[in-house]
Amino acid sequence: MHVVIFEASRWHTFAPLSLSRPVFMLATGMSTLLQKQLRHLKPPRLTLWVRPELEEFCRQRVAPKTGVPTQINAPLDDEPALLINGRTVHFGKFEYPPHEAVMADDGDVVRAAMTHDPGLSPRDAWDRTERWLRLLELPQMPGQGRCVESLVDLIHWNDESLVEDFAHLETPSSPRPAGPYHLVEERDVWLGPGVKLDPGCVLDASKGPVVIGEGATIGANAVLQGPCYIGPHATISPVAQIRPGTSIGPMCKVGGEVSASIMLGYSNKPHEGFLGHSYVGKWANLGSGTTTSNLKNTYGEISLKLGEHDVPTGRRFLGSLIGDHSKTGILTRLSSGTYIGFSSMLAGSGVAPRYVPSYTFWTDRGSEPYRFEKSMEVAKRVFDRRDRAWTATDEAVMRYVAETASKVEGKE
Repeated sequence: MHVVIFEASRWHTFAPLSLSRPVFMLATGMSTLLQKQLRHLKPPRLTLWVRPELEEFCRQRVAPKTGVPTQINAPLDDEPALLINGRTVHFGKFEYPPHEAVMADDGDVVRAAMTHDPGLSPRDAWDRTERWLRLLELPQMPGQGRCVESLVDLIHWNDESLVEDFAHLETPSSPRPAGPYHLVEERDVWLGPGVKLDPGCVLDASKGPVVIGEGATIGANAVLQGPCYIGPHATISPVAQIRPGTSIGPMCKVGGEVSASIMLGYSNKPHEGFLGHSYVGKWANLGSGTTTSNLKNTYGEISLKLGEHDVPTGRRFLGSLIGDHSKTGILTRLSSGTYIGFSSMLAGSGVAPRYVPSYTFWTDRGSEPYRFEKSMEVAKRVFDRRDRAWTATDEAVMRYVAETASKVEGKE
């Protein structure tokens, strides 16, 4: 069965993280949305419909890792196809319908559709053309999976996602290294090859699995409470506290206390400070003492600040959304429901604004534009520190975000 995973027109609701990647490449649990979709759909053939500006990104960094023949932005051909919204998260096997059918959310949003419509293209999905809307006239199929509405959903569903990913691990845990350290519910602790557990650390899987990827280091007296995930070659500082519902990406350096948060790869928070119910992009750096609030003093609903809009989230717990390449200075204070865009710098001494758009430099003098060329110079320096080559694709993505962010940020 030919499977098409598409972004459609609502990708901007996942900013700032979706500014620099397709929605289906967002992390949840121990994997991405795309990896979960491939696990449960098991397609022999795949097409990805993404924004044209991210085509080359997908050809170089996504398609080679899908494990199946993959095309980018090719229209449908004569073979029937299953169309899947890229913001769908699957927690179980997908049952293919035996005939043309549609699964819709809110009456007019296609979550999935089985169709035979040669020539249907990505442009139809993005522009919601008449041809695309005709999919809604197909017979209804039973609901499967969930359609993620925003990053807030991924944060609050992360416990469940971690448990589901753990259940599908295909390889057994590596042998335990020499102690002393403490394991609780050892059967639900999974270690990759070369994991280093320093003296006195605690891996507590009593409330969910603890998974530690290849080559990761857990510092002395650190406490990890499942469900949680530490990615390959990440470093957890001594005495750190990793609370349930947390996913730490590869090569991250993390200290202090982190709870119910997702950090993508190569980001740093090695010092003290609290990060709770937050989503942090790649290559971010949170300076020593940076702390997020994730609960109002009134215990009321937290709204997310998007430009001039306060968007209700329906959640009592929410910290910050922080884009790729953004950085905070020491002792930065972030209020509940804060938005920090792509490649922004926060260096003020007071409480940071709840809305900091991409390419912004905030100090005690206020906010001013962060020059693109300076931002890219810093990004290249950071790559070099991690022995990572800077490529034309990295530059193209940064330029795309610089051109696009102001058009979509602040939209509800």
